[in-house]
Amino acid sequence: MAVVAVYSSKGGVGKTTIASNLGWCAAELSARRTLLWDLDPADGAGFMFALEAQRKRQARSLFAGDVAAHALIEPTGVAGLDLLPADSSLRELDSMLLRMGQRHRIAALSKQLARNYDRLILDCPPVLNELSAQVMRAATLVIVPLPPSPLSARALGHVVEEIRRHTKRPPPILPVYSMIDRRRSLHLEALAANPAWPAIPMVSSLEQCAVQRRPVGTFAPRSPAALAFMRLWSGIERKLDLIAETASMPAPVGGH
Repeated sequence: MAVVAVYSSKGGVGKTTIASNLGWCAAELSARRTLLWDLDPADGAGFMFALEAQRKRQARSLFAGDVAAHALIEPTGVAGLDLLPADSSLRELDSMLLRMGQRHRIAALSKQLARNYDRLILDCPPVLNELSAQVMRAATLVIVPLPPSPLSARALGHVVEEIRRHTKRPPPILPVYSMIDRRRSLHLEALAANPAWPAIPMVSSLEQCAVQRRPVGTFAPRSPAALAFMRLWSGIERKLDLIAETASMPAPVGGH
């Protein structure tokens, strides 16, 4: 199983929208058994899939070992895509992880989830703390949404530094331009500066995701936003294949 973390230290950059749509792509286009794991106490992923039923168990109980993941996981209505939802109890998760002293708790839980899923997509909160450090240790690939602005570029620097500080084997980073408006000169300049970075346009069909509470591919499959997510996911799968191939290569002998 590959762990794809959608992360930025800056809020309001489209993390939940990207994570939710990538979850749909993984399940629908790649036929991967996919779990979208919401680590943000705002529970945005649950909202995006219209899953707001009153829950008897708290999300933090999974980390404490009080409940198994299957007791919390919910189907999204998309075949092959499940959701491990968040709630307000995750506001205490950082301090809880520090008290537990288990630096790889998220990685350990991810390995348990690998028994039933091929792809795990993490919708991460905009924090720089023990939670973000554990996400970096667990991730196979880190997606960093970047609206074209100086503050977003600064946030990318934070992610790079966070990974450098907290991991021995840094996961690859894939910056993704989000909320691109090609009518704006600043956005065009950003695209020209980094033409290899994927870009998600800010179009009406993407805004409708939060209105219709489902991924754009389900109601506007030929829209620019849906096509952009499909291209993004195709590139992610290629990267994951390359990472897996590299990891399976035998270690060099004799320093050669």
